[in-house]
Amino acid sequence: MVKYSAPGKVFLFGEHAVVYGKRAIACAIDLRTTVEITSSRQGVRIQSAFKDEPDKNQYIKVALKKFQRFASVDGINISVSSKIPVASGLGSSAAVTIATIAALNDEFQTNLSLEEIAAMGHQTELEVQGAASPTDTFVSTMGGTVIVPDKKKLPPITCGVVVGYTGISKSTSRMVSRVRTLKERYPEIIDGIMDCIGNMSTRGEELVAKNDYKSIGELMNVNQGLLDAIGVSIPELSVQVNAARSCGAYGAKITGAGGGGCMVALCEPDKCREIATAIGKSCGDSFITKPTAEGVRRE
Repeated sequence: MVKYSAPGKVFLFGEHAVVYGKRAIACAIDLRTTVEITSSRQGVRIQSAFKDEPDKNQYIKVALKKFQRFASVDGINISVSSKIPVASGLGSSAAVTIATIAALNDEFQTNLSLEEIAAMGHQTELEVQGAASPTDTFVSTMGGTVIVPDKKKLPPITCGVVVGYTGISKSTSRMVSRVRTLKERYPEIIDGIMDCIGNMSTRGEELVAKNDYKSIGELMNVNQGLLDAIGVSIPELSVQVNAARSCGAYGAKITGAGGGGCMVALCEPDKCREIATAIGKSCGDSFITKPTAEGVRRE
């Protein structure tokens, strides 16, 4: 029996723009999905926390198919549990994919490196979603704060992190497709927005190195405005973002593809509870989390 877990993530900058090769900054958070593999005499069986979201099991099935290049996989039970809300923008699909591949790697002694696990995870998401950046799978594998496509580790985030959850499920592939359609109709406008979002990540790299969370928050607010402009925000997310800002967050924005899911606020650590309460009263739910330096790990 082997058991591995992988973390979710929040975006500081870069959603949607990263799909077009622009820079993005994301941070692993201490919410994890766990995959346990045990031997079985009945082929491959999946017992998943995502039973109410059957499409999520596609990530496990595609990861299994890709892993077959390295070992013949048969006679195993795969059991999944998760503390990451599904379809929330917190990287639940990447976490289950990476934890699955890492557990298979250990169970079948294939000696894949972390870089190879991350790459296989990205290819899995590409096949399932049709379009995906390497951000979620790389952060879930490596942990910490990362800028992509550079795949460079940045200093850890040390301020408070609060997440608002609308409770509204969203489809990453559908939101990516919607933005792509807008980009095809108005390339001279949308290309400029994507460039601007990518430039924020470049500037953000400097600010993370300085622990300048006030400036990071200001740029997060600008990034939120641009995400709103391309149509991926919804009223519930806007209400949560405004509630966090009104209580003194450095900045607040969508995390992930939008259309529902979650937002993230950075703040002084002693303001986390106040901001979480304000978000929860405004709409949906909220929770306080923290960054984690740990990526995928054996449990």
